[in-house]
Amino acid sequence: MKQRSAVAHVIDRLWPDPAAGLSLDEAFGDLTLPPAPAGRPLVGVNMVTSIDGRAQLAGTSERLSGRADRELMQHYRAAYDAIASGVGTLRADDFYSHLGAAAVAQRVATGRPPQPLAVLIAGGGRVPADRRFFAYHDQLRAVAVGSASPYVAAPLEGVETWVAPSAIPQPAWLLERIAAAGCASVLVEGGPHLNAAFLAEGLIDELYWTIGARLVGTNALPMIAPIPGGSPWAEHPREGELISVHRSGSELFLRYRFGSAGA
Repeated sequence: MKQRSAVAHVIDRLWPDPAAGLSLDEAFGDLTLPPAPAGRPLVGVNMVTSIDGRAQLAGTSERLSGRADRELMQHYRAAYDAIASGVGTLRADDFYSHLGAAAVAQRVATGRPPQPLAVLIAGGGRVPADRRFFAYHDQLRAVAVGSASPYVAAPLEGVETWVAPSAIPQPAWLLERIAAAGCASVLVEGGPHLNAAFLAEGLIDELYWTIGARLVGTNALPMIAPIPGGSPWAEHPREGELISVHRSGSELFLRYRFGSAGA
């Protein structure tokens, strides 16, 4: 029997197979992923924006959506082997991917580890070691840093350190390390610059997009920041396939799938 969410939210499935009055568990509890591409883990991106496409409100994504979206994140995370985020998100939002009891039970029931691998992508900057990411000792955690990062000299106990051969960890290298850790899928949760790095290399397979029912009218970054040096997709964009559309109140939850880059 599926465990119900701790907070009751009414979800309407708008497409496909419209249905009204679902719980989060009924709408998303059986979330399944497509097979991983040959040679690398499947990459999903999970983001929230305002109606006008901004991914931050006063420097954080915290107030762009409601409680249903935050509960939905547990379902998305439960489906993936690893959860990754950039250090900027950690500084702004106190990012952590530790799952609650219902999501843990869902994973254990399918023979997977209780918690996904948590990956922090820190590049060469400061790593704020006081965040909740470092507090959950029952979850495997890794910090990926650049070759000149000060974190290399003083890594935290109980957290793996992955040192990139370059100043900034690159997506293809990150996926190699994630695969070596036994993970066939990774959910990237921003920020916009990290999302842009994965898009630049054609390494986004699934996109989970929450549109919060808010307008902000600022110059905050969008879901994906401009790709430095110009986008390889500027004239021939990546084509997405709409997989599902749900709503909770006035918020929309969209899922897109992308084929192999260049297809």
